[in-house]
Amino acid sequence: QVFFQSPGSPRNTELRPRAAAMGSKLKAVVMMNGLPGAMGMEIGAVVLRRGHELAPMALTGKDCPLECEVSEAGRTVKVSLVGAEKPDLQKQVVAEMQAKHGKSLVVVDFTHPTAVNPNADIYSGCKCPFVMGTTGGDREKLMKVTKDSDTYAVIAPNMCKQIVAFQATMEKMSADFPGAFGGYSMQIVESHQSSKADTSGTAKAMVGSFNKLGVTPEFAVDEIRKIRKKEEQLAFGVPEDALAGHAWHTYTLTSGDGSVQFQFKHNVCGRRTYAEGVVDAVEFLLEKVLSGSKKRLFSMIDVLSEGNMQ
Repeated sequence: QVFFQSPGSPRNTELRPRAAAMGSKLKAVVMMNGLPGAMGMEIGAVVLRRGHELAPMALTGKDCPLECEVSEAGRTVKVSLVGAEKPDLQKQVVAEMQAKHGKSLVVVDFTHPTAVNPNADIYSGCKCPFVMGTTGGDREKLMKVTKDSDTYAVIAPNMCKQIVAFQATMEKMSADFPGAFGGYSMQIVESHQSSKADTSGTAKAMVGSFNKLGVTPEFAVDEIRKIRKKEEQLAFGVPEDALAGHAWHTYTLTSGDGSVQFQFKHNVCGRRTYAEGVVDAVEFLLEKVLSGSKKRLFSMIDVLSEGNMQ
């Protein structure tokens, strides 16, 4: 059994060594689209803790507050929010923030699956660098519009570096040992907070690797069991105090005669590990923008391979 668990620890409000040394580092201005959502607030806190800046305006969903505040490390930033019901104003705001902050601006998107493509169209339309952590939407269209516009971006279904490493390991294993699990059946169960509308993008991404390893019959994405009800989450083992923010995944492979079983698990309570990974991606992307990298479209595996994640 392979098991990764983040128990979720209280936020450390002290500046980390890297943040303390930010004077000699590149400083980003992050437009945190998705505030005042829980993930947006968590990322905003990490942005401030590492010594970066939060843009004073951001995009949000329909019927959300007009503003919010993010406080961390002795700093409080008020952010004005523009809802999805005002698409023209959203385009204008992104353009204004880009004009004001120039190459220092990096957009982070943790909004809603229905906003993935409209928002990506906005970012690509003005070539504004972005980190897309929102899952769902038309992923092929997302990748195409980003690539065709030559926009700098990190697009990934998961921002936790250990899980990214696990995904990369399984992808390599499937390439090196295709069919190693021939004759094995598979089940995938994932549980997230009830507010997550779509099936886990991480679980979906793992399906391809397991299919290359030979699971029988070939596993389909729509076979992933998605848990969002409290009673089922508790029965799955999710701690009650983590119901509002967690990501638990179990991949079970069983031999044809039932005598052998493999389980791969990654269980995360809270959001901090993802938020830290997002800001790693922001720092990575800013460096690529300022250095004029010819490659412009990246994944979290690219970020991890660089070796500078915190």
